[in-house]
Amino acid sequence: MQANLVSRMLRHQGVGTIQVAETAREALAALADGRGERVVISSLYLPDGSGTELVAAMREDPALQAVPFILVSSEVRPQLLDPVRQCGACSIVPKPFTEQQLSRALYAAADHLNPPADLDLAELEDLAVLVVDDSAASRRHLRRLLEQLGISRISEAEDGRHAVAHLNDSLVDLVITDYNMPEMDGRELIEYIRTQSWQSTVPVLMVTSEQNVGRLAAVERAGVSAICDKPFEAGSIRQLISDALLR
Repeated sequence: MQANLVSRMLRHQGVGTIQVAETAREALAALADGRGERVVISSLYLPDGSGTELVAAMREDPALQAVPFILVSSEVRPQLLDPVRQCGACSIVPKPFTEQQLSRALYAAADHLNPPADLDLAELEDLAVLVVDDSAASRRHLRRLLEQLGISRISEAEDGRHAVAHLNDSLVDLVITDYNMPEMDGRELIEYIRTQSWQSTVPVLMVTSEQNVGRLAAVERAGVSAICDKPFEAGSIRQLISDALLR
């Protein structure tokens, strides 16, 4: 029923080619055989697994890492949705949903596939960016987006402690960090940068699924330059990067 509803909405949005797969296995097989630009719209619960496992498998395949993934689900529990966010879903559409909500998710997917040249920064390719996240999938997702912007000098750290070690040795122009990480979380990292690092003025962008208002307020007090929710629209994070670097 959901597949029929989504297909009808997609046709109304002008999508010409729609393929329906009933299982994650069928979806991966269709993606392996398909050509051109593709978008995956999936439910969370599938007969042979979950949407989480599907997007994780996609992100492990170099040929599918950049394929936009949209989750449609009535699930609200963070412990079930966070793994999907960490794998770089471009949108999570809540059920019940409207055609307008699905349309916005499609535009976000199109923005991932064909990013506009809206970041007007001189010598963008020379920027040094540090990506800090304990999820390897999230780091890969952010790296792809940065590379689409023309940024090639990208370093990675799996938590705040490793980020501090990198910052002690290397000059960076921008830090993009998650909030929830072991050893040293995003708030602690920002506090360290602002009070102890020799790079205390470096812009710090937090990309996180954290929803706790108190924790996010503490991050703002610590001196974060901007906060972006996961999943994020590519256009939104490009604008936040632009704003942070031009401050």
